[in-house]
Amino acid sequence: MKNRITTIAIASIIAGTILTSCQSSEKKVENAKENVVEAKQDLNQIVKDSIIQFRTESAIKIAEHEKSIADFRMRIAKDKKANRVKYEAKLAELEQKNTDLKKRLDDYKEESQEQWNSFKVGFNKDMDAFGEAFKNLGSKDKK
Repeated sequence: MKNRITTIAIASIIAGTILTSCQSSEKKVENAKENVVEAKQDLNQIVKDSIIQFRTESAIKIAEHEKSIADFRMRIAKDKKANRVKYEAKLAELEQKNTDLKKRLDDYKEESQEQWNSFKVGFNKDMDAFGEAFKNLGSKDKK
């Protein structure tokens, strides 16, 4: 009889613990919704931080481009007039491309993650093309 009472008591304690520790399905759904909302907020913050970081890095690169153009312009100031005119025209094109890149970066409005990724890829491609064009301009100068 003592074993029977002990067994019933232990079974009751275990059952009580299980029943009180289990959440209702409504509570589980509510917790899941809260987790989804928090995850979306975290993702949005990560995207915003990514955009800010990208803008900052790109603005630095654009400023470096402006400095490189100014340095190149000073370097060709001592060249013959024919060379200077040729390089000035090319520098004007590069300055315009750099200005356009800066404007595109400033005008971009934060939208969806997919559109941001697309913008970033295109912008990086254009930045690389600018760098390559400037490098080629400088290498022609050395020949």
